[in-house]
Amino acid sequence: MSLRRPLSAAAALAVALSLSTAPAAAADDFPFRNPSLPLDRRIDDLLGRLTLDEKISLLHQSQPAIPRLGMPYHKNGTEALHGVAWSNDDEHDWAQTFASGTVFPQAVGLASTWDPDLVKRVGSAVGDEVRGYNSVNPVVWGTQVWAPVVNLLRDPRWGRNEEGYSEDPLLTGAVSTAYGKGLEGDDPFYLKTAPVLKHYLANNNEYQRSLTSSNLPPRVKHEYDEAAFKPAISADAATGVMGSYNLVNGRPNTVNPDLDDVVRSWTSKDLYNVSDAWAPHALTDPEHYFSNETEAFAAALKAGIDSFTVDDNKPATMTALIKDGLAKGLLTEGDVDKAVRHDLSVRFRLGQFDPGGGPYAKIGKEVVDSAANRRLNREAADKALVLLKNSGRLPLDAARTRKVAVVGPLQNTLFRDWYGGRMPYQVTPLQGIKERLGAGATVTGTDALDRVALKDVKSGRYVTVTDAATPVKVSDTAPAAASEFDVTDWTDGVSTLRNAGNGKMLTGNWGTFLASSDNPDGWYVQQQFRLEKQDDGTYLLHYAGYEINESWWSLGDYVTVGADGTLGFGSKADAAHFAKEVVSRGADTAAAAVKGADAAVVVVGSNPWVAGRENHDRTGLELGEGQQDLIAAVTRANPNTVVVLEDGYPTTMSKVQDRVASLLWTTHAGAETGHALADVIFGDVDPAGRLTQTWYRSAADLPDILDYDIVKRDRTYLYFKGSPLYPFGHGLSYTTFGYQGLTATPRGDGFDVSVKVTNTGSRAGDEVVQLYTHQRTSRVKQPVRQLRAFQRVSLAPGRTTTVTFHLKTADFALWDVTRNKWTVESSAQDVLVGSSSAAIRQRTTIDVKGEKIPHRDLSATTRAIDFDDYSGVTLTDETKERGDAVAGKDGAWIAFRDVAFGRPPTGVAAGVASTSGGSIELRLGSPTGTLVATVPVGATGGPYTWATATAAVKGATGVRDLYAVFKGDLKLKDLKLT
Repeated sequence: MSLRRPLSAAAALAVALSLSTAPAAAADDFPFRNPSLPLDRRIDDLLGRLTLDEKISLLHQSQPAIPRLGMPYHKNGTEALHGVAWSNDDEHDWAQTFASGTVFPQAVGLASTWDPDLVKRVGSAVGDEVRGYNSVNPVVWGTQVWAPVVNLLRDPRWGRNEEGYSEDPLLTGAVSTAYGKGLEGDDPFYLKTAPVLKHYLANNNEYQRSLTSSNLPPRVKHEYDEAAFKPAISADAATGVMGSYNLVNGRPNTVNPDLDDVVRSWTSKDLYNVSDAWAPHALTDPEHYFSNETEAFAAALKAGIDSFTVDDNKPATMTALIKDGLAKGLLTEGDVDKAVRHDLSVRFRLGQFDPGGGPYAKIGKEVVDSAANRRLNREAADKALVLLKNSGRLPLDAARTRKVAVVGPLQNTLFRDWYGGRMPYQVTPLQGIKERLGAGATVTGTDALDRVALKDVKSGRYVTVTDAATPVKVSDTAPAAASEFDVTDWTDGVSTLRNAGNGKMLTGNWGTFLASSDNPDGWYVQQQFRLEKQDDGTYLLHYAGYEINESWWSLGDYVTVGADGTLGFGSKADAAHFAKEVVSRGADTAAAAVKGADAAVVVVGSNPWVAGRENHDRTGLELGEGQQDLIAAVTRANPNTVVVLEDGYPTTMSKVQDRVASLLWTTHAGAETGHALADVIFGDVDPAGRLTQTWYRSAADLPDILDYDIVKRDRTYLYFKGSPLYPFGHGLSYTTFGYQGLTATPRGDGFDVSVKVTNTGSRAGDEVVQLYTHQRTSRVKQPVRQLRAFQRVSLAPGRTTTVTFHLKTADFALWDVTRNKWTVESSAQDVLVGSSSAAIRQRTTIDVKGEKIPHRDLSATTRAIDFDDYSGVTLTDETKERGDAVAGKDGAWIAFRDVAFGRPPTGVAAGVASTSGGSIELRLGSPTGTLVATVPVGATGGPYTWATATAAVKGATGVRDLYAVFKGDLKLKDLKLT
């Protein structure tokens, strides 16, 4: 979801007054208000009482009250990713701050607990707080919530990495199911809240996200991307999905027919699918997929979008477009009824039409930030911490550690993020350590930032701040507080600059630079800069705010100095050159602070608003050089150093990786971050968080962020063959665990896998037991290993437990592109149990009985997209409504492996489309192998005008690989040998 701002208090009041929520007393006797009737009968009764205009009004995110029927106002879209954040209904008013309540660890941190039971309790607490806010203002705080995010963390450069759970679909499915179940509550019928899964489908890049297409070959689509969404839907732990901005195989997800055809097939319950914010408008601009908005909105409704998230709380535009679609025959009233049924099914389950409001209606504001939720928050923050490295320094002995220096840019601050609420209180790392050590200890803190002055080389004057309202100029002739800036070098080379004189950050401010911001925030984060060193030793100040990603931004993104000294924007060629004069080095400050301390704790990491967030991907993985220099200085000055890394994505520290002896990682973990760090650093809690995605050594290990084929490109732990910095599932403990006696016994529909796990250390601790498999033989490329089950267990010293998993034979199924179905192959399967994907402690082998996939038979019509390999092609849409095809230009090819020609074919028929024409060559063995056919393709009239092209086939015998090689700009949807 994007482009949404919280609804201001004034706007909310206006909506409440104009859209009365009071039910009419006359409606009390209508059958639909009788809770004892079956749901279908209640929906039928209410639907039959609605006029067409009233039904159309229910297709919008902001649904007006219908007093004559006692229907209250209803709003979709309260954000609840890791706590109540904000409401999506807005009028571009930034005056209202985010909700103030329990802010749990970011989503990737919750998943790092590998503890679905805990995650369900967190979801339940968030659901309670949503209800608490709803009890105060149901216009602003609706009970349909847009969470969780289940997009797979395929690429750690994704700007929204912190919002997802894992690169693995099984772990993502388990955590999202748990969180969704918690949000929904435990009533068999009623919903505490109605969670919606974001963002369907294959949404893992922010760069031009409304224009880029995620190319998903069938195996990747079914085995990977769909597999993340299916578990929560199948378990009735979510009430719908949100269509994402991006395209899949050339078709925008807002009109993806899978919303109806696939997603609804996963459950017997009614699903209520919503568009992402503004996405229906994007179908015409910038996507230009439809020529007008009437066609676009009609297509979205017919594809399975039930609710239009457009135009804030003003449905007039949508209403006019739907009515126009009805008038032009693009829609029927039955299409409207179908979507409205889905809406009503959820609203009934939310209790909106029950006389008493259902079992959750009594939850009040008292649940928000309750003592119980604070305790749960601390437990979640404790369990989310991952110990990445430990030389033995951790845990610190609190009794002997009486002087501690806490340094770094995050030592005494906590950040919220775009999808997090405001924290009603904060326990920072410094505060948590002070509290843990008590009054007898000396605990000091310093941010240890570089302070610099930037001198314009041309004029010899320094960038100077007058006050927060006056444009920044170069004016001082010698550095003073007004011309000095504290630089925080965050990640990916992006920094913020805070003026030493007024304490405000340098801000782009749409072209007039001001030092006016307390923190980076807002939809357009305008406090981001790169200090780019030039060959002559000077620096260019490169503005890295969000607007440079917008097509309409044309001023340039480098800082210039005008004739009067005022800072402005321009091209790199026009950029001012600055000398960076260091007033004081943060590394020196830190080194001085930690000398003589019993221990040093360095707290570094990211700001969730800087160098990556919604609408802004990262380009690299590296922690800021300034923060790495700080780590290096502290480790030299005090050998008893612990480094804490706080961010929401994998981060590399190439300059100091080998210098850091003890390294803890946590996400931005909410108000209890400081308590959790102290709990783990001093050994009150055994660290047992585990990584949910691969930490690569550098971005060089990653292909293009827009390449979604994890199989072909060896992406994620499933297929990556390199040596990661930290593997999927990694995390250390303060104790040790032994694994013994792995057995795999056939039972029922699969195998029981059991292993004994013993705490072999001297202290209690948690272990996350992880079960992986590897298929030894297959027709297709198999994962290196694949997570099949996991369990977090707690053991006292010397205690043993037996962990048992059940593997169903069906779990081993792959998507067979030769027959378009799930298939279990007969093969030996390695069963691997351990503490990470790379730390396997026990292994055995089972024989899985399935089948051998037969040779390809191309005598039946075969979809082009069901290829086995490819090069240079793009996956595209067959029509705007449904179907996939393959587009290629000269030299591109697709391959079909192990084709059994049987009786030698004499001809081929191919479904083709082309604007200019060309041909398709059929070759054996390779793209340059024996030519057996050339299929001439004439111009068909356009990319959606399909024709059948034929040619003679000669010399195709035996069992061979068949290549279709493109000559010209063509689309191929299918072929058939005759």
